[in-house]
Amino acid sequence: MSFFSRPGQRFLHSILLPVLLVALATFSLGAFSILRAVDSSNGLSAERQLRSVDRSIRAAVHELAQQQEMVAVWDDLVMELSQSELDLKWLDANIGVWLGKTFGQDEVYILNERDEPIAAAIASQRVSVRDYDRVRAQIDNVVSGLRRASDTVDGQPVADSGAANYLVTGRAVHDAQLLELFGRPAAVSVMKIVPESDAVPYLRGRESLLVSIRFLDGSFIKQIADRNLIEGLRFSDVDNPDAGEISVPVQSDAGVHIGYFIWKPDVPGNRILASVGPATAVAAIAILLLLGALSYRLKQSTAALERTVLELKASEAHAHHLAFHDVLTGLPNRALFEDRLNHAIARTQADERIAVMMLDLDRFKHVNDTLGHHAGDSLIRDFSIRLAKLVGARDTITRLGGDEFAILHVSVAGANSAEELCERVLATALEPYDVLGNQVFVGTSIGLVLAPDGGADRVELLRRADIALYRAKAEGRNCFRTFTPEMDETINVRRIVEEELRIALDTDDGLEVAYQPQVAAGGAIVGVEALIRWRHPVRGFIPPSQFVPVAEQTGLIVPLGEWVLRQACRAAQSWPDLFVSVNLSPVQFRTANFAEKVIAIVRESGCDPRRVELEVTESVLLDEVSATADALRTLREAGFRIALDDFGTGYSSLGYLHRFEVDKIKIDRSFTQSLGQSSKAAAVIKAIVSLGQAMSLTVTAEGVETEMQRAFLHNAGCNEMQGYLFSKPITENQVTRMLSRASSRIVQPFVEGSPILKAS
Repeated sequence: MSFFSRPGQRFLHSILLPVLLVALATFSLGAFSILRAVDSSNGLSAERQLRSVDRSIRAAVHELAQQQEMVAVWDDLVMELSQSELDLKWLDANIGVWLGKTFGQDEVYILNERDEPIAAAIASQRVSVRDYDRVRAQIDNVVSGLRRASDTVDGQPVADSGAANYLVTGRAVHDAQLLELFGRPAAVSVMKIVPESDAVPYLRGRESLLVSIRFLDGSFIKQIADRNLIEGLRFSDVDNPDAGEISVPVQSDAGVHIGYFIWKPDVPGNRILASVGPATAVAAIAILLLLGALSYRLKQSTAALERTVLELKASEAHAHHLAFHDVLTGLPNRALFEDRLNHAIARTQADERIAVMMLDLDRFKHVNDTLGHHAGDSLIRDFSIRLAKLVGARDTITRLGGDEFAILHVSVAGANSAEELCERVLATALEPYDVLGNQVFVGTSIGLVLAPDGGADRVELLRRADIALYRAKAEGRNCFRTFTPEMDETINVRRIVEEELRIALDTDDGLEVAYQPQVAAGGAIVGVEALIRWRHPVRGFIPPSQFVPVAEQTGLIVPLGEWVLRQACRAAQSWPDLFVSVNLSPVQFRTANFAEKVIAIVRESGCDPRRVELEVTESVLLDEVSATADALRTLREAGFRIALDDFGTGYSSLGYLHRFEVDKIKIDRSFTQSLGQSSKAAAVIKAIVSLGQAMSLTVTAEGVETEMQRAFLHNAGCNEMQGYLFSKPITENQVTRMLSRASSRIVQPFVEGSPILKAS
């Protein structure tokens, strides 16, 4: 027995026992580390949520003041409050009810110069101003503190307001605090109502005040919980958290204890422990049982472990690469591009210049639509490879998404390398692409902004580059445009036009309809074309070329077109022998039930649809062919006549005549005005007239200005004509007087001095 026991004892003491001790120590240390990590993870999660809740509470006060500033610094509000009788509906739509519905403000009050309430809204509903008495005493210190605040000189306060949160930002003067109202935590902000421009006078120190209240124990709690993924968040007067819950005390800015926010913190460590704990225990037992048998394979296991570590590192590196690179092209993504732009701004020397280029492929949608998305992906990859060959080592190319790219280029100040790079990109983009066996041609538009000339802020540089890109696309594409302050001003002008056009549509003030007669070959008036006009009360006459494109981009063309149609149908009641022609925009065709709305408007006006002619352009027919065809078919069945405007200037006008049923084609004015200057114009007009006659369509020529043009068109066989030779667009009354002349509706050529409106 002793003979056989010695090897066993040696194995026990020299191998098995040390291995067991090491394993036990290792498992104990591992268990301790896991439990400590679990506890640390739970603690960090709870601490993060504590900070998130505290920041959200304080941010609510600041956000309330920011929301107020959108309306408190406003010329229109100052002028409205100066009226002897307030327009409460206007105040609801723009101040009290609007702030409640838009931002969730619980109570909104407007105080006059004597701190008396003149308007009140609670829970997005207008209420009696006497409801202000509920909160007057509790917020009086904030109101009186703001009243004691002086204005600013050169942006600096000149007197102490006595309010802890008193702040002057530009023209905005406000005091925002966290208070206790009715035993509830509430963000309260009081702001002076002042004009945004010097054009509106007001008495300093006697301003009206805007008071906003947001209770933090209502919908605000759900907002915090959803935003920070907090479970069971609630507000309590006392500190009574249940098992597993934590609380954070809430104090007002005056130091008054209000209550506690209580919730069940996220415990990711416990979930991890519950998931891996049993498996870890089973693995530990298995390891203990197999340690002896696997000792001789220690070397092989070590090698395998090393290989596993290398694979994990490679996987981690790959995941890191995917997080900051575009999957399709391998280029840096937006996050990495913005990070590099920030670093470039911070590190740029005085003799260096930063250029940011925004690129957008032209005609990319056509490739996707005709060849499929696989072809589009192939084109994107090929284009990215071409870009990579053009830039330097310090430059960064990124794919922002879709067919949008950006380039960060650093060069020596005063050099033209950025502009030269744009030219190379344009030339490279125009070269043909081999896409899935097809030869494809596209171009690119580039918006360029230079720093420090274009600013040194990342967000501002990207915004201005995008504006420059928009200008490049608007000016014909396949070009680059460098940002200038004038472009920003253009954006502001478009915004002003949009706002004032909305007001004009709401008030029906300044918009007019002019009518240009359409005459038969013999000179008799057979119809009129309705043309929109806008006489701004301050800016005077605004050409349609300035406001109609804005209306189409913002969707205002839909109510504007309906307004013109109503006016034209009403006027047509006075001209029973004429048809009235109204232009339709492609945007209108994209609205739901468009044809039914047109039919309803005409029927409501009492006008016969057979006397209404609807003019469409080829751009209308390019979008959603089946839907457009259905709408046109519905309108024709209701009795409307359809005219194809600007005929001959598009890509496939002849095809449209086969696919869409139309009653008339209108020869574009460019052909008419080229008569006598180009033999091609005469040939095109004769061809169009012959085509119209062959298809039994009425042919109308636009832009007739000379007797020579009229004679040629008459001899060519045009059915109708329209232009300055007969009349410029005139008012409804002028049309009536013209029809009442003894000439039996025979229009004489236009004579200088006739009462007319400016032509379109």
